[in-house]
Amino acid sequence: MPESSQATPGPTVFVLFGATGDLAKRLVLPSFFRLVQEKLLPDDWRLIGNGRRTKTDDEFRDEVREALEQFGGLRPEDGPWDEFAAGLRFAGGGFTADDPGELLDRIAEARGEIGEDAQLVHYLGLPPTTFGDYTRALGAQGLATGSRVVYEKPFGTSLESFRELDRVVHEVLDESQVFRIDHFLGKEATQELRALRFANGLFGSSWDRHHVAAVEIDVPETLDVADRAEFYDATGAVLDMLVTHLFQVAAEVAMDPPATFRADDVAAARDEAVRHFRPLQRDEVVRGQFEGYRDLDHVADDSTTETFVAARLWIDTDRWRGVPFLLRTGKRMAESHQKVNLVFRDPENGPVDERDLPTRGNVLCFDLAGDGALALSMNVKTPGASSDLGTTWTQIPLDTLSGGDPLPPYVRLIHDVLTGDRALFTRPDGLEDVWTAAAEVLDDDRAPESYAPGSWGPEAALRLADPVGWVLPD
Repeated sequence: MPESSQATPGPTVFVLFGATGDLAKRLVLPSFFRLVQEKLLPDDWRLIGNGRRTKTDDEFRDEVREALEQFGGLRPEDGPWDEFAAGLRFAGGGFTADDPGELLDRIAEARGEIGEDAQLVHYLGLPPTTFGDYTRALGAQGLATGSRVVYEKPFGTSLESFRELDRVVHEVLDESQVFRIDHFLGKEATQELRALRFANGLFGSSWDRHHVAAVEIDVPETLDVADRAEFYDATGAVLDMLVTHLFQVAAEVAMDPPATFRADDVAAARDEAVRHFRPLQRDEVVRGQFEGYRDLDHVADDSTTETFVAARLWIDTDRWRGVPFLLRTGKRMAESHQKVNLVFRDPENGPVDERDLPTRGNVLCFDLAGDGALALSMNVKTPGASSDLGTTWTQIPLDTLSGGDPLPPYVRLIHDVLTGDRALFTRPDGLEDVWTAAAEVLDDDRAPESYAPGSWGPEAALRLADPVGWVLPD
């Protein structure tokens, strides 16, 4: 497990750039409110929203309350809304290297209220194309020194753009100040994956190519992209999911044991795994687009943006050489789930005839959705007079564990930023290797294969998982 995130942060001024945008409303602001509910914020804090428009603090508070109710599934009236609202401020007029708008004055006011040495945290809830400009502006306006800066994904869109952004960031900030967020790393079940492996000899001793036939990281969605079609058509499934979330989870599974569970050691082990990702080949990647996608508003009539991607990734380490890591995600699919499946090899040279064994009878599943769950399938004798074998599953919901209080990933990660714990954040050396591994797929200009909404994607993606096959719901 990473270092404890239970330390109490000191007085903090949290600046949320893009405070009226979709990301802030859906994820950041509800997460901050949850931190208040969980009593995980410092005693003294201020959240300053930043945007181009000028508005009063009360107008901003009204917008935040509406976002909590509409997107966060929260009831501000249940509290502590008054305490939360008292800490909200707004700084309009935008923010650039030449013009800070109202932000410098509002930060000075906040520090005057809670302490001149209050920790400064900047959260860039903005389009990734603006990261460079806002980073330069932080430096030019004197807001970089001693601060922490959170960058949303993707951090770059190609190897070249990543290197340019990384250069700009490190001209202004020290790496220790940088928090590149990937919320899949903050999921409870992703962290349980590490705990189950390293705290249990039963699984840790079989976490390798000798025992595992395939690793599947499967994130299909039934949702379409109608509410963010313009963004999605400029991004696609490869950038939105594959080179960010799915690659990082693959590295979590594949990493060798870190020297310790300190943040730097965990991140180094994860990055070392990424370094051994074999570059994806086009014939081992299937890109798809659901039928009707081009009919959506804000989508080009001739769009070749993929809404689905499946890939067979190889990791060239002694531990995993020859084991396929099967990655899949897509929109308008048959089911929504977020699962990591380790499919174990069938026993060989034993008394049980291999032909009698159920298909994929031994699977260890990490359900990343919601509060998370662990599940294990086993081959057992079917009760009764016959000797037939069947498969049964046992499941452990993580929210049922004694003393457990699962935190949504953004809540956990924002708290880690406040306490300075970087174990669940990505680093530039690992990200450079990610872009290298994905380069050929990012340059693929072939038209994606069509698939029917409500299906499991293009037929070629089903064949990609042979001979193990995808672990599909019953």
